[in-house]
Amino acid sequence: MKPTLILVGADKGGVGKTTISRALLDFFARRNVLARAFDTENPRGTLYRFHPGNTQVIDIEDVADQMKILDTLETAAEKVTVVDFKAGALSRTLEIFEQIGVFDAARDGQFDIGMVHVVGPAVASLDELQEINRYVTGIDYIVARNFINETNFFEWDEETYKKYFANLNNAHEIEVPKLNEMAYEAVDLAGVTFSDFINNRTADGQPGNFSFTLRGYVRKWLSDIDEQFEGLELIRNILSGGRNRAPVAENGEKKKAAAGGKK
Repeated sequence: MKPTLILVGADKGGVGKTTISRALLDFFARRNVLARAFDTENPRGTLYRFHPGNTQVIDIEDVADQMKILDTLETAAEKVTVVDFKAGALSRTLEIFEQIGVFDAARDGQFDIGMVHVVGPAVASLDELQEINRYVTGIDYIVARNFINETNFFEWDEETYKKYFANLNNAHEIEVPKLNEMAYEAVDLAGVTFSDFINNRTADGQPGNFSFTLRGYVRKWLSDIDEQFEGLELIRNILSGGRNRAPVAENGEKKKAAAGGKK
């Protein structure tokens, strides 16, 4: 299987980036897909707290830490790499990745790459769509509207969002449903993965004492997110072991497929 790099982030804070990274790692684990993660909330990472076994905390501004991600894509036992960006780091890191050729390498087919851009209810998230869009031509770009912290997106109307979304390059959309506040807090206090909470298991594998009711809320929420993930081409290709897609040129036009190949 070709290595896959999944970037999860937003420049705005408080939109639930790490929640989605946790859900992705949980999703892959339940499907027996080896995945590793890098938590850029240095020095103390939130993602690391829930997934310490396969997560490293790094400083994304440090070249040596960038090498830990990029120089090991081919050699790592885990063919899926999830990078959880701290607030404010996304645009700057994408600019660096563009400069050092990460996106060109992905467009040339050396590895697959996906950008999960998490947007919240503030107008600032709409402005981010245009900022991030210039980096994602020819790669999987996923806009995740996260309802985890809000019941609705109240600071801008649906028509405004659709207008912004229509101008994005090859964007796909998922919606992360709201999780009951008590259930979310219970998982947070337990410091376990969503699956361990559902299975009433502590971080060290011992039987837990978690509420049956709250476990039910988390189970339904996770099932709804699974359905969203399974609808993405990026995820389907990971589960199937690869994709058959021609590389894409920098200008967004697909390169000619190899002799005998098809798009």
